[in-house]
Amino acid sequence: MTSLTGHAARAVLALLLCAFVMTPVAGAAGRTDSAADWTARPAAGGAGTGKDDGRPYFYLEGAPGTVLQDRLAVINPGRTPVTVRLRGADAYNAGDGDFAVRGSKNSTGAGAWLRLAADRVTVPARTRADVPFSVTVPMTAVPGDHPGAIVAESAGRSVGVRVHLRVGGPALAALTVEDVTVSGRTIHYTLVNRGNTALAPRLAVGADGVFGTLLRREARTLPVELLPGQRVKLTEPWRDVPALDSVTVRLRVSAEGGVHSEAVASAVFVPWAPVTGGALLVLAATAFGAYGYRLGHRQRRPPGDASPRSRSTSDERHLVQAGADT
Repeated sequence: MTSLTGHAARAVLALLLCAFVMTPVAGAAGRTDSAADWTARPAAGGAGTGKDDGRPYFYLEGAPGTVLQDRLAVINPGRTPVTVRLRGADAYNAGDGDFAVRGSKNSTGAGAWLRLAADRVTVPARTRADVPFSVTVPMTAVPGDHPGAIVAESAGRSVGVRVHLRVGGPALAALTVEDVTVSGRTIHYTLVNRGNTALAPRLAVGADGVFGTLLRREARTLPVELLPGQRVKLTEPWRDVPALDSVTVRLRVSAEGGVHSEAVASAVFVPWAPVTGGALLVLAATAFGAYGYRLGHRQRRPPGDASPRSRSTSDERHLVQAGADT
């Protein structure tokens, strides 16, 4: 990538504006694609090398105060022109780890430092437009990765082309795993990137019960790129959970640069349906037994048997009657 500073950068960007190119798409003759099939991607070769290297994203690197240039290709294989709006945006991790971009007014990093030669381009049918852009790294930019994207929008479609910007200086890789819990057949956890570089985390999972090992999964790379300062909530399926056990679950995460972290959680597995059913049966049997005991006790009492208070009253009446006869 070319690195320029100050007024020279603005002059180069002006020249790039003049060099804005429209190139016919090779092999487009006879195609029946519609304008809705347009795409956006890094231009072939980067920085005008002319080499078609199929870059999946932009990679720019420079010290604070430098200006970096590259080109975005907007390709229209359809039979009608298409107008595409372009803007820069900061990138971040959504809550589930997916790559997402900020709104047009919410960018303060790479998206705010990015300037396109045009914020709108009309691409004729079966044509490719290469749009130059520059990224001016502020003198106050902190070292590390500053993820961004160029967002292209047209006719209800939105395409984000990633811009991986690294500012020169000390790089710090730091990763933690937190908030580990077990719910049903799922292990929940949170990954936090506490450094200034993007990480590709690896996860190893283990679980031990009272009677031995229940789960062992070797470390594997997760399908998420964890950006600096981001926090994501992820899950790990566990289909063969024990029916009855007290379990310790252990998660270990690692990444390049010797980064590693570990977290432990406890869980108790109880077959609640049988336990609840058994408890209900015991309660029912207890209630039925108490009722039967009371009923049997009443049935064993002799007929006409009166309480002591009733017999005393009857005797008093008999004495009174005897006294009256004498």
